[in-house]
Amino acid sequence: MTILPPDPDLNALRLELGRLRAERGWSYDELAARSGLARRTVIEIEQGRTIGTLKTWHALAHALDTPFDDLFATLCHEHDLPGADASSDI
Repeated sequence: MTILPPDPDLNALRLELGRLRAERGWSYDELAARSGLARRTVIEIEQGRTIGTLKTWHALAHALDTPFDDLFATLCHEHDLPGADASSDI
């Protein structure tokens, strides 16, 4: 039997991006300039019109000075992170 992982919470990820940007007081233009991405790309990701690539998210994490794994942990917002209960199985 195949057990599929839960769906990632892409909405939580884009909301976290918006929160981090707003926390810094940055406009879309500022985040785009700091990340090297197009303004349109930043807007479309934050508004949920596109998901973006790993390379894009890597650039965003660096621009925001946020650990990549912390940013992507929001994908598991509605469920446990993989391996979170591994110690309880011992």
